[in-house]
Parts: sequence; structure tokens; C-alpha cells
Amino acid sequence: MPTRRSFLATLGAAGMAAVLPAATAVAPRPDIVLVLADDLSPFELGCYGQKKIRTPNIDRLAAAGCRFETCYSACPVCAPSRCGLLTGLHMGHAQVRDNWERNKHDPAHPEGQWPLAAGTDTLPRRLRAAGYRTGCFGKWGLGGPDTEGRPLAQGFDRFYGYNCQRHAHQYWPTYLWDDDRRVPVDNPDFFPHQVFPKAADPNDPASYVRYRGRTYAPDLIIAEAERFIAEAEADTPLFLFYATPLPHVGLAPPEREVDTYDFPEKPYLGRAGYVPQRRPRAAYAAMVSRVDAEVGRLAAALRAAGRLENTLFIFASDNGTTFNGGTDRAFFDATHGLRGCKTELREGGIRVPLVVAWPGHCRAGQILRTPVWLVDLFPTLLAAAGAPIPAGADGCDLTVLLAGGAAPDRADKPFYWEFKNHQALRVGKWKWFRSLPKGTVELYDLEADPGETTDLAARCPERVAEGVRLMAAAHVRNPDFPLPGERCARPRGTSTSKMKN
Repeated sequence: MPTRRSFLATLGAAGMAAVLPAATAVAPRPDIVLVLADDLSPFELGCYGQKKIRTPNIDRLAAAGCRFETCYSACPVCAPSRCGLLTGLHMGHAQVRDNWERNKHDPAHPEGQWPLAAGTDTLPRRLRAAGYRTGCFGKWGLGGPDTEGRPLAQGFDRFYGYNCQRHAHQYWPTYLWDDDRRVPVDNPDFFPHQVFPKAADPNDPASYVRYRGRTYAPDLIIAEAERFIAEAEADTPLFLFYATPLPHVGLAPPEREVDTYDFPEKPYLGRAGYVPQRRPRAAYAAMVSRVDAEVGRLAAALRAAGRLENTLFIFASDNGTTFNGGTDRAFFDATHGLRGCKTELREGGIRVPLVVAWPGHCRAGQILRTPVWLVDLFPTLLAAAGAPIPAGADGCDLTVLLAGGAAPDRADKPFYWEFKNHQALRVGKWKWFRSLPKGTVELYDLEADPGETTDLAARCPERVAEGVRLMAAAHVRNPDFPLPGERCARPRGTSTSKMKN
């Protein structure tokens, strides 16, 4: 275990005395802070090799704790990935397996996504039962404000931010949700998906004023999270789920933040969705750096409250980097040779960062090469809190691994994904990828070929058969989110208020 002196030295003299001082005594019930970025690749962070985007706070967090070289999300898009994280179930068992948009089927109640059912066994519900005060700040996406899926019905004591992930496309909104109350935000009402007017000058900064408002929602959200920490009772442990909407497009941060970067630019005119942006590369980098600054602000708030020495601090993302809205993943080398991106079950769509610091428990400076996934956080955080882990959880407890011990036994807990018309599975170094309904199976050796360039299926028929068997065992039919060939329980036009989940 690192000493206090060596731990603080790891953080560096310049900064963040701050990010996480080492604990001198082990407390049985740590505060837990889980920061979840939105559509962020690991390779967009300095601690994973990024050179163009500055992320000093997350980098110091990794130096003070550990980073996982290979971490997976539960799904390559937002809502089901969050469902997997908060319920500990992979996509073969999860309630929510796609970004089902309520407004497409329920025009009378347009806000929100497919709701978690009443009484769902969630991470915040279990931590609250263990005596934690629980708060969610940022983007939800697991049930509209009038459903049983809303945050306060799923184990959170406090919520502030966007209920609906489509609403979170607008960083200058006219309202946010404060617990179960819709509260106004001082901004003009404008659509977050537009194409640049033909008559306007794309090189004139004044042409883009129409795509920004007066009040930037991330400023309000981080302030409420800081308040949650500052006002907490000293003897009550906290679980803070900070689900920032950044750096999900649109590319619309404040100009003062965009000004901190200077790259060769070509204006983005809105033709791939979201709002136009004169300096799209600088805007995206600024949004990633904003996430990093928020990590620093949360650490500072914990330190001011005297809580930082006993905090388990986690940074991750819900899925891989995106492809639209003016982003340029090639310029930032965002997938670092991995195939695919958001919405795909290729490595580039499901590989995410995972940085963990836990003074007195997690050995500083570790780079852990054992593959893990966000589904593991459910049992890991329950174990850290001294709460019982349900037998049906699909993840593994990582607390021993974090302390420098052995990797968990995954003999009966393979990595399994399904999304739309694809399935994927990983066991050891092998990854299977299947397209449905034809059932075409690809096979890759990820140790030799992390970029999934060489399909070995024709050479290894017995291995292919093994993967097909394991995928069949992992998939439990969900009639609300059927795979191709399965019957859907959701008739078109049916209201969610009349449906069971």
C-alpha cells in the first residue's frame, strides 16, 4: 500500500493537492463517486495516450489509483449501457436493451426513454438500503418524469439534470429537472438539430450566436452536485452518480472554453445532425476538458467537506466515441486502431475508460490489463459498501483486483452483448461477433488482433460452435427488445402508460 507521502508525491506538486490524498486509516464505508462521461473513448484521455486534449485531473486520478487497459461498456449506446451499469445485468438479461424513444410511440408523453420497472433492483436502491445518501446529477435516460423509471423511483434521494437523453442534446435548455420538478432555465427556445443557413457566412463568429443561450446547463449541474456534497451529513456515506452529458454532441460549449484550443478547422454546418459549429475540433476538445475540470471540482468539493480521504472515486464512459455531429475521431486518434465506434459491437464501440482511485485500498499507479466491464461496478461498489451482492449479478467483484490481488474468476460470467441485429461475446482472448437474422459468425483473437481485422471463423469451426452455444445461453428473450426473428410485445402507437416492462 502506498504511504501518505508517496501517494501525494504521485499526484505531483502542481496540482490537485487535491485530487485524492491518501487515507491514513481505512474506513469501512467509503463515499462513492462515479463519474460517467457520455460517448468518450479511452484514447481521448491523456492517461490513455491522448496528445491533443488536456485532461490533467483524470490523468492525476489514474496516477493516484489505477486505470484499466481494457474496459467494456454494457452496450454501445446510452440508455442500455446505463441500465447494465445500474442493475448489474448484461444485455442478455437487462430490461432496457436499446435507446427506445418514447416520443415515437407515445406522442401524448414525449419526454423520456423506456422506463425501468417499479421496484427494479438497482445499485442506488441497494446502497440507500445500506445507509447511503444517493444522488444523480446529469443525464438519466431510463424513464420519463411521470414513470416508475424516473430517478427518485429507482433509489436516488436527489436528482438534478436532464431526464430525457434527447433533451440532453441541448446544452442551452429552457428547463431541467430538480428532483421531480421541472424548473425553468434562462435560455431562448431553439431546436438542437439544425443546418447552417445558406445565406450566412460560415466563417463569421456572429453567425453562430443563434446556437448558444445565456445559461449553460453543465454549470448548473456541477453546482448542484457540489451542493449535494457540501450539505451532506458528516456521518452519512454518499453515493454520487455524476452522469455528465458531455462530450456528447451537439458541439455547443461556451466560446470561452472553445478559445482554449487552436486547431486547423473547417466549419461544421450541421449536415450530420445537431447544431453547426465554427470550430468543431476545438469545441469537442473543450467539452472533454470540461469533463476533466468537473472531476477536479468534485474532488475539491469532497476535500472541502473532509470526505476525500475516504472516497472511492471512479471515472468511466457509457460507450465509445461517436461518429456524427461534427466530431473528428480520426484527428484525435479516438479509436486508436480499434474497429467501429458508438452504436457498434466492435471494439471501438464498446471499449471505454475506467479509472479508479481508492486511498488505502487501490494501489497507486497500477495499469491493470485484466479485461473488465462496467457491469462489474454493481458488485464491486456493493462490496466496497459492505452491502450484499445478489446472486444473479452478471458482473464480478473487482475489490481484490484493485488491491493488487488476483483477477476474478469469469468461468460462468462471460462478456456478452446484444444490440439491434448483432450479438457479441468475449471469453479469454476470443471474441465472437454474430449478425442476425442470417446468423453469420465472425471470430477474432483479440490478443493478437485487437483491431478485429482477421476473421478466424473458417479456420476454427469448433471454436465458432462454442461461441454460438454460449451466446444462446446468455440471451434471455425480452419481448420489449426482441432480436431479429423474435416477436415484439410492443405494438406501434401503444402508450407506455398502458404497457408492462
